[in-house]
Amino acid sequence: MDRERFSEICGNTEQCRVCSGGIGTLSEKTMHAVLKYYLEPDVSRHEIWVGTNVVDILEDDRIIEIQTRNFFGLKKKFDALLAEYPITVVYPVAHVKWLCWINPESGEVTKRRKSPKTGSACDCFLELRWILPYLKSEHLRFKILLIDLVEYRYLDGWSQDKKSGSTRCERVPESLYDEISIEESEDYQKLMPKNLPEPFTSAEFSKAAHISIFAARTGLRILSAVGAVEKCGKQKNAALYRKTAFVQKSEAEAEVSSSG
Repeated sequence: MDRERFSEICGNTEQCRVCSGGIGTLSEKTMHAVLKYYLEPDVSRHEIWVGTNVVDILEDDRIIEIQTRNFFGLKKKFDALLAEYPITVVYPVAHVKWLCWINPESGEVTKRRKSPKTGSACDCFLELRWILPYLKSEHLRFKILLIDLVEYRYLDGWSQDKKSGSTRCERVPESLYDEISIEESEDYQKLMPKNLPEPFTSAEFSKAAHISIFAARTGLRILSAVGAVEKCGKQKNAALYRKTAFVQKSEAEAEVSSSG
């Protein structure tokens, strides 16, 4: 992780854009462009044909795909490339988010206001569910970037204030808070909140991770599939979960290493 270089790239976003012209008129979204230059400064490795697919970055025989949303769309590339190439999927999550609203008629932009929600690595669960059958592939890795950013949205929603159901126009990154790498099954413990009881329910997971109950249940389905958690009984009508032995061992080894 190189926070300083990330901030420098964010301060020179015009170098990353295909064309200028202001918010909403870019041929490549700022977030995607900034991440591409942060991950690989050599532009000759950007947008490379591999077979019948164009990949974001090709470094030797390693593919990096930047996916800001819609993991469902990755299935076609995985089917074509994952058996032969190691693929790292990079997913940005808004850590601290500032909101600006754009009047679609006048173009007026409001002053930015801080969103009350703080993002975490757990926010990736709702995307990972679309590629659940691929998660155990030895060629598939993830890098989750927690980014402080400004989000621009159009005031075109269905509610009275035009905000509910509004269209997101652009996300402009400002700084890098953290990077979470998932390279093997043990690393999925990084998507689990630290203050979980043992055992725990999906409701307790939801509260500890500060995510919706739907996202928590989805996350537990994913963590079960990769062997990070397992069911261990019931509490009334709620299923109980616990960390699997290999996750507990990995956590203990990490604790010993940090204390040493």
